[in-house]
Amino acid sequence: MKYCNIDRKREEKGLSKRELADEVGISLKTYYNWINGKTDIPSCKLIRLSKILGCGIDFMLKE
Repeated sequence: MKYCNIDRKREEKGLSKRELADEVGISLKTYYNWINGKTDIPSCKLIRLSKILGCGIDFMLKE
């Protein structure tokens, strides 16, 4: 599953990929793996992303 909505929200918030990865506490490679659907996002990180991006988890999980 690709997580395109996370990348869209990140852009809306004016954050770089590196900035968001740093705020979530992950590497940039992990961020790319998540967005491209190579690895699943742990629930604790989905919650963190939701707070940072100001959106619901259900929104982030939509393709």
